Formats: sequence, structure tokens, C-alpha cells
Amino acid sequence: MLDKLPSNLLTIRGWGLCAAGAVSLIAAEVLGRRDLLHLGFFLILLPVLAALALQLLKPRFIIERAFRPASIETGSTTTARLGVRRSGPLGGSITMTEQLPEHFGQPPAFTYPSSVASRSGRSLYEYRLRTDRRGLYRIGPVSADFADPFGLSHHHHMLGDVDMLTVTPAPHPLPESSVSGSRGTEGATATRTQANPSNDDVMTREYRHGDPMRRVHWPATARQGELMVRQEESVTTPQATIIMDQRATAFRSNAYTSLAESTPSKDDLFTTVNFEWAVTAVVSAAHHLMERNYSVRLLDSRAAAGLLRSASTSWPEQEEFSGTAGMHNLAEGLADLQLEADPPSGKTTNRAPSATAHPQRTPAPAGPAGGGAFSDALMEALAANRLRGPLIAVTGRLTSAEAAELAAAAEFGSHAFALLVTDRPGEAEPELDILRASGWRAVAVNSKSSLPAAWAHYDAPHAHSRPTAKTSLGAPQ
Repeated sequence: MLDKLPSNLLTIRGWGLCAAGAVSLIAAEVLGRRDLLHLGFFLILLPVLAALALQLLKPRFIIERAFRPASIETGSTTTARLGVRRSGPLGGSITMTEQLPEHFGQPPAFTYPSSVASRSGRSLYEYRLRTDRRGLYRIGPVSADFADPFGLSHHHHMLGDVDMLTVTPAPHPLPESSVSGSRGTEGATATRTQANPSNDDVMTREYRHGDPMRRVHWPATARQGELMVRQEESVTTPQATIIMDQRATAFRSNAYTSLAESTPSKDDLFTTVNFEWAVTAVVSAAHHLMERNYSVRLLDSRAAAGLLRSASTSWPEQEEFSGTAGMHNLAEGLADLQLEADPPSGKTTNRAPSATAHPQRTPAPAGPAGGGAFSDALMEALAANRLRGPLIAVTGRLTSAEAAELAAAAEFGSHAFALLVTDRPGEAEPELDILRASGWRAVAVNSKSSLPAAWAHYDAPHAHSRPTAKTSLGAPQ
């Protein structure tokens, strides 16, 4: 019967003493015994005072937590190192438990102090963390149950702060294709000027030993007073632009995975399985291009910086990424990127798609860039770097009108490649035809498709024309 009483303050022993004290008080009243009255008060006050002492005299601990490495890719493992030290007088052994998001598995439990505590009383513990989901995860605090010396009361304390673990999407290796184009020495490409440049717009430089005399630019030589030659060829680092659709309306999915079936957590993202596939496609494409010395520019469908709404990026307004540092910044920004909230119209509400990982988490608002998806604002942003490299669009399900607006962007890239992620790729053929008619190489896939196969599919003849049932990418390949 005692085990049914509230156990958040008193233990069964404590409740037993209180019950015994109540019986003593009743007996004292019936029998008129003063000694039973004193005993009853003592038995009741002892567990009450023990409970008050644990509430008021809170234990003080210093908790230090570090991750090695500090951020990981999905499917990788990091080692968490936990240091625990009591700032007050030592009071026996305590069982502690680290607080983890549910899908990280069973939280580690340990006893303080450890058997190898340092001279300062600092105990060190190590455990490993691994997850297949990207995100920004709260690790901690440490929970501990403290009891009085007599075991009459206990109290649950949270110790230390929360540390954030960044889990970035892991890029998939992609095959060589026409997306990255032809590369010169050291990853550079040669960009030629006009075949017959005028005297006004030609680029010149000083004469160097070995330059042919036919390249001497005589008007510039006369102005400068030294031999100047035409510079008809320059070496530049090309820039690829990736348009990443982030609208919840475009990525709604009827496919349920473990993302939707798990118990919701405050760390889960507003996302769908289709959007997760798109995020992997973006990080893989960017990694593939940066390895070939491309600079990658990331925009959303409304011309805003692609990571503007991400909570895991240090520079939300950054658009261009290059080199090892750029790849790290891009992947870190994609870690916590979630779907953009549906625009308010009529009775539409900001509800999560059917395969959303966590409906309670507030979806990210639309970026500050004006206009709708694939509007003139995006065209103006693309025109700033016209023909500097390939243009890649990773989108969800498009309407015919949206496909027509996106189709106009093909003229701003040296080549244009579109990847549509939808539950039913076969139903996207009208939109693919619209894109292909404007020069896009377009492929439709679903969340079960092979990303390397979709990437290689750009070089197939079907990417330029209407696909047939034999070329569907709706299943793993």
C-alpha cells in the first residue's frame, strides 16, 4: 500500500515512519500517553525535515562536457567526455544519468565518484554517441537522485548545463558527369575573351619574355610607354549555383519512415523524408563540386541565402562556399535546416507535413527576400553571376506554373540541371517537359531513389527528353 504513495519526496521508509507517527498520535490521544505523543511527532518530523533539507541544501556540482569530434556526420560516432566534480563537501556515492534525445539510445548511467577520480575530486567518464539523423541536439544535463543518510527522502536534481551536438548530413560519393564540366590543371578552367577584342575592352598586361610579337597591343604600349600584350585568356575559378527549394508545400509526403513513427522530441526538425533526401542531394552535390575547386553558391527558391533560417550556421547570410572551410560551413548550416512555413492564405495553417518528424516544433518562417518561389527576385540574383558555371535546382513537387517560372533560369547557367523529389516521379513528367524545353536536364526521383544513379542520369539521353517507364528513378538503383 505504501508503494502507491507519492515517491517524489519521501521513500517508502519515510512514508512508513510518517504512518507510524500517525498511529502513535492516535494511540496517545486514546491512551492519554505523553511518551507516545512525543514519539509520534518525532516519527513524522524526521522524514519531513529530511525532505526539506534536500530541497533547501541543493548539492553543487561542476559539470564539464566535450565532444571529440565537436560535430559529426550522420552515421558517424563522436566520443563524449564528461567531467564531474563536487564543489561542496563529499557525501557518499551518487548514481547519475546523462540526458540524451530518445533516438540516441539508452542514456549512460554512472556512479560518482569514479574509481579513478583525480586528486581534485574530478571524475571522468566517456561514452559514444551516434545517430542517423541530422540536427542540432541537446546533450545533458546530468540527472541524479540524492537521498538523506537515513534513506527517508530523496530528490531529483538536474546538474550542469546543456551542450549542443551538431550532426551534419553525410555526402554521398557521386560519379563523374557533365554537371562538373571539363576541368583544367589544378581544377581551373580557361575563360576566353572575345575572338576579336576591340581596343576599348581588351585586357592587357606587361610584355613577358617569350610572348609572341603578334599579341603586342600597340595603342596600350603607346599609352603606357612600355610593351603591353593582349591577355586573351584568363584562368578563373568557376562558380556553381544550387537552388534549394525549402517550401513545405513542395515537400509534403505520404511516405512514413522512422522519422514520423518515433516519439516526438523538441530536437526533431520540421521535415519530411523527401526533404531529407533533398538535403542529402544538396550536400553531396556541393561536396562533389568543391572537390573539383568549384565555388558553390546556395540560394533558396525565393533568392534568399540558402542557410538563412538554419539555427546551426554561424553565418546565416553567407551564400558562397569554397574549399575545406566552405564545405564545413555548408554542412554545418544544413544540419538544422528545416522546411519553410506555408504562406498564410485562406484557411491554410502552418501545419507540418504528414511525415514530419516533430509537428510541435515551430516551422521556420519564410526568408526576407520578396516575391514568391522562382520569381523575378531569383532571376536577378542569378543574373549577377551569369554563365559562371552550372546551375543546379533541387526542388520538391512543382506545379506547371512553377516549372515555367523556374524554366527561365536556365539561361543564367552554363548548364542547367534539375532534380525533382516527389512521391510519384511518373506524375512529374509534364513539369519535366517544361524544364527540358527551356534547356534544363531534369530528372524526377522519390525518397527511395539512388542519389548516385540520379546524378549519373543527367548524361543519359532521357534527361533531355520525355522519360519512359523504363527510365523511372522511383526505386533504388
